[in-house]
Amino acid sequence: MSETTTVTDQPSSGPTSESPQRHIRIFDTTLRDGEQSPGASMNLSEKLEVAAALSDMGVDVIEAGFPIASPGDFESVRQIAQTVRGSTICGLARCNDKDIDRAWEALKVASSARIHVFLATSAIHRQFKLRMTTDEIVERAIAGVKRAASYCDDVEFSPEDACRTEHDFLCRVVEAAIDAGATTINVPDTVGYATPGEVFDRFKMLCDRVPNMDKAVLSTHCHNDLGMAVANSMAAVAGGAGQIECTINGIGERAGNAALEEIVMAIKTRQDYFHLTTGINSKRLVPVSRLVSKTTGINVQRNKAIVGRNAFAHESGIHQDGMLKERSTYEIMSPEEVGFSKTDLVLGKHSGRAALADRAKQLGFTLNGEQLQSVFDRFKVLADKKKEIYDGDIVALVQQQISGTSTTQWTLLDYEVTSARNQTPRVRVTLGHGDKEFTEQVEQGDGPIDAAFWAVEKITGIELVCKDFRVRSATLGRDAIGEVNVEVEHKGRSYRGVGVSTDSVESTILAILNAIDRIAAGQNSQGDSELPQP
Repeated sequence: MSETTTVTDQPSSGPTSESPQRHIRIFDTTLRDGEQSPGASMNLSEKLEVAAALSDMGVDVIEAGFPIASPGDFESVRQIAQTVRGSTICGLARCNDKDIDRAWEALKVASSARIHVFLATSAIHRQFKLRMTTDEIVERAIAGVKRAASYCDDVEFSPEDACRTEHDFLCRVVEAAIDAGATTINVPDTVGYATPGEVFDRFKMLCDRVPNMDKAVLSTHCHNDLGMAVANSMAAVAGGAGQIECTINGIGERAGNAALEEIVMAIKTRQDYFHLTTGINSKRLVPVSRLVSKTTGINVQRNKAIVGRNAFAHESGIHQDGMLKERSTYEIMSPEEVGFSKTDLVLGKHSGRAALADRAKQLGFTLNGEQLQSVFDRFKVLADKKKEIYDGDIVALVQQQISGTSTTQWTLLDYEVTSARNQTPRVRVTLGHGDKEFTEQVEQGDGPIDAAFWAVEKITGIELVCKDFRVRSATLGRDAIGEVNVEVEHKGRSYRGVGVSTDSVESTILAILNAIDRIAAGQNSQGDSELPQP
């Protein structure tokens, strides 16, 4: 077989409008490759929870782990195989007897099991890692696949670093693995080096040159070192792949893997081009993304495609105006499709009058042209000082415009805190409101911060649900000023408060009061004051 050397930057042609839809298997390796992200290890109960969520979402194959790696990995694969139904459960093994035997021992209780064996094939791996000849590698691959096939009918073989393996040798190994019993051939871009054009050419080459390729499903497993994992995965499908290996949130070794949520929504949103389908329930993407983020401790960046906090958020005035008139002007898919509740029109310094008027209307205020312009002018001044404007800020601005007076202010007059380990905290707080003073002492809560919340709530009569609590150092040194930012919910609306002090308890109380002032402004505008009676 002669070496194919043609490389293009893009697949030579895309699907036509007449192309029939083709089902693509989704192989999720969050619990194996994803867990190899530094700091992303999960315990048994966490892995079981994630595996159940993946199966419920419709993942075809769940790679549950690497059973030989540790007793914990073995047990997690075994319990997932025993409890999870609806997805094929897969275990990874090197091409040696001990790995394969251990994998089967963990998988044999599964209703549908797959053994995934791998062996490096590229010249650099042969020379420096394995120190094996090409003949030795083919012999080892055949033996590994045959042993796996003696246990179960579903066997996947991966020539590691396949995208840097010579075409002739790759074809030889793939053909031998299929003859030995492999039903899936995974072609990994192990180091994230390939480009979409190269990946397309390689997969098409395998389809054209491997005589028994029709007896196995081609699979792609792309790493994201150059930021092209998703693009490369889609190029592989265009070249003949029928399975995509990916992870939730794109986690994995180094820069991670192709992100499952991006793969699924690319296929769903551009069915007109790809003519592909998956079995994934896309409405579960955001909940599962958040589960994996919470479990691994790896936060999802705000601008992450599909599941990031900003994926369906719009701040630009031009964009917001278009969205209010017709959503498809700036959104190619709906947030509800992926599990978000709605589009978020973020109010900030780039927002326009249309978005401000819409948010004010949602909050119960209808402004005429003159009122809107006056509120908008003050809104712009405030937006230059703050990154994001909250509902409470809008209420305060509108109320000030309607009433022509400033909002009522609560002030902190005094407080005292007693807190010790294994003891219930005690907080005494005195607040001023106009010319009146109110004092409350509480002995409850989980620490002085929680106790402070209770005391302020009792004085003001306003119940709060704390949605976010952040503390940061606003200055340097041991006597640094601490800034507390709280986001609270009251009667279904969100309010933000900020407090600064060298004392964290004091800055917390000030932040709570700042938020309560905004709440009170909205209540007073409707004649619904909740001020306590002396």
